[in-house]
Amino acid sequence: MSQFITLQDRASEQVNLWKAEGAKIVFTNGCFDILHPGHIHCLQCAKAMGDYLVVGLNSDDSVRRLKGEARPYHVQDQRAMQLMALSCVDVVVLFSEDTPKELIYSLKPDLLVKGGDYKEEEIVGGDFVRSLGGRVEIIDLLQGHSTTKILNFVHSQKKGKHDI
Repeated sequence: MSQFITLQDRASEQVNLWKAEGAKIVFTNGCFDILHPGHIHCLQCAKAMGDYLVVGLNSDDSVRRLKGEARPYHVQDQRAMQLMALSCVDVVVLFSEDTPKELIYSLKPDLLVKGGDYKEEEIVGGDFVRSLGGRVEIIDLLQGHSTTKILNFVHSQKKGKHDI
């Protein structure tokens, strides 16, 4: 059952309940601006590594700071709704900082998972999770899928139609 928990404190309470039951908590994060097969692949692989998958979702302001004023394409509520519709996602937590560091410190996941476009030493919170006895895992990307590629294609199609 998916949940949408906007408050970090509530997410921490839920994660602590699951951990008390002996569950393994997996955490990943991202903007998930335009959900595509690459995202779904990573989320499904992440979920398979534990009992519960918690997804940290960049707020709209955070996405703008990271990706530019033209982003996000979908507002945070729409992005959260899409993530919640996936059976592999158990909790979605919004964060407004540029990185999920504070959220990771609060949740103390057993596994921290990111896509293959990251190197292990670049993953925010990785050292912290390992210091607690947890692991950092990198999932191979599903080639040919990226939000930037999709948006560039859509933009080029729109541009072409105006020239006709």
